[in-house]
Amino acid sequence: MLNQDLIPSPLAASSDQPAPGQSRYGWLASGLRARIALGEWTPGTALPPEALLAREQGVALGTLRQALALLVAEGLLERRHGRGTFVRAGLGGASMLRFFRFRHDGDLQATPKSRILARSVALASEAEADALGLPPGASILTLERLRSLDGRPCLLEHIALPLPAFAALAASDTQHWDDLLYPMYQRVCNVTVHRAQDQLSFGLLTAEQAGRLELEAAHPCVQVQRTAFDLTGRCIELRTTLGDAFAFQYTAQVR
Repeated sequence: MLNQDLIPSPLAASSDQPAPGQSRYGWLASGLRARIALGEWTPGTALPPEALLAREQGVALGTLRQALALLVAEGLLERRHGRGTFVRAGLGGASMLRFFRFRHDGDLQATPKSRILARSVALASEAEADALGLPPGASILTLERLRSLDGRPCLLEHIALPLPAFAALAASDTQHWDDLLYPMYQRVCNVTVHRAQDQLSFGLLTAEQAGRLELEAAHPCVQVQRTAFDLTGRCIELRTTLGDAFAFQYTAQVR
């Protein structure tokens, strides 16, 4: 079930008729979206059969299918041939390694080992509070994380998480944390990372950052700024990842 601290009031769920100018399938999609956000159907689970949902909502089957198609187009649902319509599972690793040429026994899909270097509760900066939808002076949980392959550090991360949604992580033993955080967010905090946006830039490592990555001070680095969102579209993670610029790679197909 999704953490209630992250869910805005689902106005669509409280209205039994479309608003003026709103299509019936759009109204229906809003109601279904709210029910998913409230945890009635969790990520990875199937919705009830279409005929049953249509009867429950008092709409024609065609109207229901239009509503489902809208949520599929939004990326909230997915159709599986012969099996039905499912709530899309949250992001798993969403690996930063796709930007780098680090190798693990020749395996580009390897999951780096993770170690939490520091954890603290701090006041959110103005920019952090604005991005996370928090009031001024709100507290956040901050993490410093080092990720390694074959015992060698490759990525250094600073992560900001809103409170109280992630309060369970503020007190738990970091020695027992998973190497992948997103599945742990879902399991421990009931927060699903539905999508993320990455922005890349280049810079120079400070002496402290370089020491963490076993590089020289002022070594060129790639900086990946990630903004991650939950099922309701609310920002629930700010992450800055630093890695060796000389290991950077980016491939894009242009057609």
